Amino acid sequence: MDTVALILAAGSGSRLGGETPKQFRLLAGQPVLRRTVSTFIRHPRVDAVRVVIGSNDDADYQRAVGDLSLLPPVVGGASRQQSGRIGLESLMEQEPRHVLIHDAARPCVPSEVIDRVLDALQDTPGAAPVLPMTDTIKRGDGRGFATDTVDRGDLWRAQTPQGFEYRQILAAHQAATDRELTDDAAVASAAGMPVRLVQGDVVNIKLTTMDDLRRAEQSFGYPEMRIGNGFDVHRFCAGDQVTLCGVAIPHTHGLSGHSDADAGWHALTDAILGALCDGDIGEHFPPGDGRWRNTDSAVFLADAAKRVAAAGGEVAHLDLTVICQAPKLAPHRQAMRERTAATLGVPVGRISVKATTTEGLGFTGRGEGIAAQATATLRFYQGLK
Repeated sequence: MDTVALILAAGSGSRLGGETPKQFRLLAGQPVLRRTVSTFIRHPRVDAVRVVIGSNDDADYQRAVGDLSLLPPVVGGASRQQSGRIGLESLMEQEPRHVLIHDAARPCVPSEVIDRVLDALQDTPGAAPVLPMTDTIKRGDGRGFATDTVDRGDLWRAQTPQGFEYRQILAAHQAATDRELTDDAAVASAAGMPVRLVQGDVVNIKLTTMDDLRRAEQSFGYPEMRIGNGFDVHRFCAGDQVTLCGVAIPHTHGLSGHSDADAGWHALTDAILGALCDGDIGEHFPPGDGRWRNTDSAVFLADAAKRVAAAGGEVAHLDLTVICQAPKLAPHRQAMRERTAATLGVPVGRISVKATTTEGLGFTGRGEGIAAQATATLRFYQGLK
């Protein structure tokens, strides 16, 4: 194996704020880690990718990148340097010729930067992308006053990925356990390894603050928004409960249908498919097909969500209105929202569930059945695939 990319994602990212570590925050509709990892998976000169994660991050990792073709993750240490060493030691079985070590919080790295690092490794054991210091550098006296101006001629801002000959950087890390160094290039230099500086890129920012996150989102452009509508009706039949949005609600009747007759989820599924321009629920799950008899409608809704993800989008918002005289839905609305959010894998704050009557008019007013209408808003940051 020639080149493995090692993505360091074990940090807490506390400076960005919020409860979710920054590597798992959404960036233009996808987790930061997924955007970072995808760049290296797609690169033709990278043979494999491994992520180093925190000890409590497995569930977040699986949600973010569990479906991608990656080497199994490894749990890192208490510091970036420890995580780098642990990640390098985990590659002993693969024993690549070269390794690229990259911060998960740099999701906008251009493939050209990766190429420049790999090109430099053809005749040197280490390489790091850098940017020149363009601002005047002042030295302070510790009290908030300037003392002198620092010559910036030989000063550079280091970025990642930093690339190395695998065996040499592994040995350098194992020899540097008695001190804390700021990056892998510093570890290499401390071991006497030459590190060539190559041109970085201003778009290759590290996400540290909310301003950084906003700047990074601009790299992916403004989103394309898609809106779809769905409508469904089911008549009452003998029974003692109805199922709406996956919630069993006691009633004097049941609902008649080929599956579980969940009018709420059927309308939401059609709304999502409508926004995708991908047919309707009857096309994907024909009512004449015995496979779908008595099926939990969560199957239909989850399938629609997978189609959104496969097209490179996300569910931005769903609005459902259930139309019936009875049963009363107010006591069940929150449970309906939560079940819908869990099935789609989106925050419950994106799901609206409402109920209304028709003042005794029409088939719903006469108590003959239940209707549901839904609107879905989908967001695509890189155009609909």
